[in-house]
Amino acid sequence: MKIITVIGSGTWGGALAIHLAKKGHIVYLCSTNENKAEIIRMHREIPNLPGIKLDNNIIVTSDMETAVKKAEVVVLAVASIYTRSVARKLSPFVEKDKIILEVAKGFEEDTLLTLEDVIREEIPQAKVAILSGPNHAEEVSRGIPTSCVIGTKKKSDAEYLQSIFNSDMFKVYINPDVLGIAIGGAVKNVIALAAGIADGLGYGDNTKATLITRGIAEISRLGTAMGANVMTFAGLSGIGDLIATCASMHSRNRRAGIFIGQGKTTQEAMDEVGMVVEGVYAARSTLNAAKKYGVEMPIVNEVNCILFNEKTAKQAMSDLMLRDNIIEISNIPWPEEDR
Repeated sequence: MKIITVIGSGTWGGALAIHLAKKGHIVYLCSTNENKAEIIRMHREIPNLPGIKLDNNIIVTSDMETAVKKAEVVVLAVASIYTRSVARKLSPFVEKDKIILEVAKGFEEDTLLTLEDVIREEIPQAKVAILSGPNHAEEVSRGIPTSCVIGTKKKSDAEYLQSIFNSDMFKVYINPDVLGIAIGGAVKNVIALAAGIADGLGYGDNTKATLITRGIAEISRLGTAMGANVMTFAGLSGIGDLIATCASMHSRNRRAGIFIGQGKTTQEAMDEVGMVVEGVYAARSTLNAAKKYGVEMPIVNEVNCILFNEKTAKQAMSDLMLRDNIIEISNIPWPEEDR
């Protein structure tokens, strides 16, 4: 039994708190808003996860200092746009070598840093790890089987976290490629917007399969250019997470994309979803990273044109289909020379 603090009482933070409590850990679920913490304490339920009562070993609080100081591991589960500000607040309470486990997905738009690097800047005394994979909060909170991957620089830290989170319904793998895990988690949200837009336009499974396949190619190109291991993108934080996010109605990004494909503006789509749509924030930073590293990302480019340049979804999809003919996999040699 460990004492674990989860910072962020949204659906993902709440689902992880529920999972950890079922394993017998004492969990401090820390909301950054006292009013929200009081509502959760009163109803013993996470908003947007109705019908799932919190176990008695989940302590709901807004006292960040106490929650962090008591914890053996701190799980940071706030949206990407709040990562730096919350990490800065946490820093004075974090002892040397305490593990901060980042579970949000995205880049910081201004700096193009991964969220793990943002945390390292704000909490340099901590060990920073990442958890990612095809994990919808709605399913994790109900104990539906899933898998994830935890990344750390040190194998013993990964194994320690694996022992805390692993269960018969929540299979945990480990991987030293922290950067690759972070990139896969961030960029898949942009591709999921494209998949949702295709759904909103009334396109079919063939279109979605194409977007998923070419999407993982774009993610892999950017990831390897940034220094990640290409094999990571064939794993849970790459193709696994991409499939789940593009295919499920649990996905905020896919749902927002559907609304956009049906003709709503970006803001109208986010308002309809009613929660943070990470892909909207990741789209511009992903495109900027692609330009910085000289990587071609046509799907990401068209999503940006739709979100920010008033291009119609139908025109963007048409332009993707009318791109110049290219070879699918460039490093496979042709067995016979043309004569």
